Amino acid sequence: MGTVKPRVDVREAALVEARAIIEESGLEALSLREVARRLGISHQAPYKHYPSRDHLLAEVIARCYADFAAYLDDSTKGEMPPDALRNMGRAYMRYALESPLSYRLMFGAQMPDPAQHPEMLAKAQHAFQLLRSALEALPRPGRTASMLEADAMFIWSTIHGLASILHTRAIDSLQLTDESVEALIDSTLNKIGMALGLQPS
Repeated sequence: MGTVKPRVDVREAALVEARAIIEESGLEALSLREVARRLGISHQAPYKHYPSRDHLLAEVIARCYADFAAYLDDSTKGEMPPDALRNMGRAYMRYALESPLSYRLMFGAQMPDPAQHPEMLAKAQHAFQLLRSALEALPRPGRTASMLEADAMFIWSTIHGLASILHTRAIDSLQLTDESVEALIDSTLNKIGMALGLQPS
């Protein structure tokens, strides 16, 4: 009797293979046909789960956002403001540096149309809501909704800018040590805190 091959969970296997293709060859190399070829299955099999390449990519990105949000959420559990906000900032930078592919997919890649992929959009909004919630917990009398949004965008754009710079080869020309990078991150987070009226950590 021949060996029975285990059934492949095509939906999950396609996600894993899609990430591998993007990491190895770039986003432009991703296709459902290439995923099927690498999995050794019919080229039609992935279409039963993902109607198009964009549907597959949207699910990959949605998973990245879910993982990112869980990582940020864990960083603030049991913490009181403003420590929760500072820890979230440090967690953001750790995730960006330790999970560069996921970070690029969320913030640097050409994302599928959010209007066509509501679950991906919901996951992205949830991650941003964690920042809003941390800001709302700060005691700032007289703060309006528009001020809260402005503060959230200020924090995100500043941290994202630093994370993006640290991902480029240009940073290599500065020959920064790991200690210097950590000091740069701490300095940036402290300056964000000071801009919000918080004491330096």
